[in-house]
Amino acid sequence: MPSRPRLSPLSAALASTFAALLALPAQGQTLNELYDAARGYDATYQGARAQYDANVARAAQAKAGILPAVGLTAGVTRSDIEIDTLTGAGRGTSTPRDFNTQNVGINATQPLYRPANWATYEQGKRQADIAQAVFTIAEQDLIVRVSQAYFDVLASQDNLALVRAQKVAVAEQLASAKRNFEVGTSTITDSREAQARYDLVIAQEISAENDLQVKKVVLDQLVGRPGSVPVPLAVPVVLPTAMPADINAWVSQADEVHPAIKQARLGVDVAGLEVEKAKAGHKPTLDANLGYNVTRNPTGTTTSTVGTRANAATVGVTFNLPLFAGFATENRIKETLALEDQSRSVLEGTRRNVAQATRAAYLGLVSGAGQVKALEAAESSSQSALDANRLGYQVGVRINIDVLNSQSQLFQTKRDLAQARYNVLLGNLKLRQANGTLTTDDMNAINATLASNGSVPAVPSATAPDRAQQQQPVVAPPSIPVIPPVPVQPFNPPAPTMPTPPVPPVILNPPVR
Repeated sequence: MPSRPRLSPLSAALASTFAALLALPAQGQTLNELYDAARGYDATYQGARAQYDANVARAAQAKAGILPAVGLTAGVTRSDIEIDTLTGAGRGTSTPRDFNTQNVGINATQPLYRPANWATYEQGKRQADIAQAVFTIAEQDLIVRVSQAYFDVLASQDNLALVRAQKVAVAEQLASAKRNFEVGTSTITDSREAQARYDLVIAQEISAENDLQVKKVVLDQLVGRPGSVPVPLAVPVVLPTAMPADINAWVSQADEVHPAIKQARLGVDVAGLEVEKAKAGHKPTLDANLGYNVTRNPTGTTTSTVGTRANAATVGVTFNLPLFAGFATENRIKETLALEDQSRSVLEGTRRNVAQATRAAYLGLVSGAGQVKALEAAESSSQSALDANRLGYQVGVRINIDVLNSQSQLFQTKRDLAQARYNVLLGNLKLRQANGTLTTDDMNAINATLASNGSVPAVPSATAPDRAQQQQPVVAPPSIPVIPPVPVQPFNPPAPTMPTPPVPPVILNPPVR
């Protein structure tokens, strides 16, 4: 029985060329570098910063109601008067009188008792805290958006590299099937199956290339840096763990520090102060007044032709008590009380939503970490299955489709493993975003899992062999599957021994009746 020909190894020249290409580093940007770039470019973040500045300035305006108001006045008046004598001496005569009046003064008013103004001042301080909470949410959102775009590009690069490596492996299997068909050791079905799988991989490669370009456009637009190149994960990949490993601890922490809950609590305080302002409509006000005014008439007045100058200093207190406003104050109090109840409902709803999001993020992170461990075991099993199927194909106990299916399973497992690792890294950030504790320090922990030298391996070309990955000095996950040629012992079976035919049975003649 003729032995099946061994799968031919790829050209050593191509392998060395591919390894040299992979060894050429391309300087990339870390997650922190791209985040810093996004802080200065992203339109959504810039808009949130501008809104924060506006809210702080608006909150500071409330302080004016409790501070003194000082004003300077000045004026010049020209009066032309005709004085008609109606009785007495000179009756029926008219005397013209023209004179100028000049005045200048400075006046100040200090609120002494204005409950509504003090409530507005307290509201202003809480509005500034609300602005800070809203801006904190925007900062956390930017961290997650940059990280998502960053790892999306890395995942697309890994996917493209794996598809191209799979293309090389399928091409090798196709060439082997054609050779076996030519020597008559396999059928045309093997060649056609391998050709169909090769055409499918070509389509997947086109799709992966397009997906990578789209993901790069998204990242470039976010950070404002064309041609950004994310640094891949270091090898071996060390995934950070979420501590404490207690879902209730994360939920309790969220209730205390989440910026959305802080915002809702402050909203309740603002609503309560609005009720105080409405009730102040029934209360009196008391203001202190202080002024100094100078009035000058250089040509006299209507009653005198002598020039005069009057210097007047005034000090006083103004008291005002509202008596009736057409029931406007009573209805305003009812309105603010209802709005205060609404604010409490918003706070309770925010707490529930944050708790639910925190639990979901924690469970998703735990599930993702378990999935990574399972896929790592599946990757090792898939590699062993592929080696066994290739050996079986060479010795004739497996067919070509078995090898192709094993290859597809291995590459799919590697893609799923790479994606699962990125999901765990993002899950750590999203968990902290869900419970409101996400800061740049958490992003620094993720940034520490990247390759320290900042170099990015080149994506293998469409014709580069996958075995050259063994010579790559800088490895980026997921690693390109290593499929070494399986050593095959010469197949020299002994000549088959023909079985000895059995002794023919003795047929007895039946008795004659």
